[in-house]
Amino acid sequence: MCLHVLLSAGPVVAQVAPTGGTQIRVLFLGNSLTAGYGLPANEAYPALLQARADSLQWPVTVINAGVSGDTSAGGLRRLVRQLESPPDILIIALGANDGLRGLPPSMTKSNLIRIIDLARESNPDVSILLAGMQVPPNLGPIFQEEFREVFPSVADEMDTELIPFLLEGVGGVTKLNQSDGIHPNTAGQQRLADTVWRVLEPVLRSRITG
Repeated sequence: MCLHVLLSAGPVVAQVAPTGGTQIRVLFLGNSLTAGYGLPANEAYPALLQARADSLQWPVTVINAGVSGDTSAGGLRRLVRQLESPPDILIIALGANDGLRGLPPSMTKSNLIRIIDLARESNPDVSILLAGMQVPPNLGPIFQEEFREVFPSVADEMDTELIPFLLEGVGGVTKLNQSDGIHPNTAGQQRLADTVWRVLEPVLRSRITG
């Protein structure tokens, strides 16, 4: 997949000459936020990141494995098929639906850890980025805090990169969301791409120049 669509915003990054022609496979395992619910496929943030890598002439292939409504358990079930072609980089963007459904944070944590374990069994050299999620305050402050802490806790225990909050600057911002108030619009997806790129770019760069 090669989508030549330039982002309208984001940091300027100097081009880096690739060391070889091998494509870097980047797998996004997520839910409707990743799938780009309500938008054309090329406006979802994984496609925008593909476009950014293309603009830098980096050998990157993005696979968008976002499924609307998916939980961490659903992502875990789907992962086996995705690992038939092991990714070089795995971005895990799951858990939001767990929180909205009030599932125990301990269950979400267990599923995320198992996803990471399976990815590393498939490719010991895989780089893993975990996207943090949060839930609205109406679910109660105790649950809200327990859920928020799942992601930095897993990242620390499993030694992964952490994207602190996928919806940073987007969640609750009317102008960056669709009419449902939940799913990012085109501008919101661009903001998600910027948030992910800040963590993904150095990981990609190290693989390209290494």
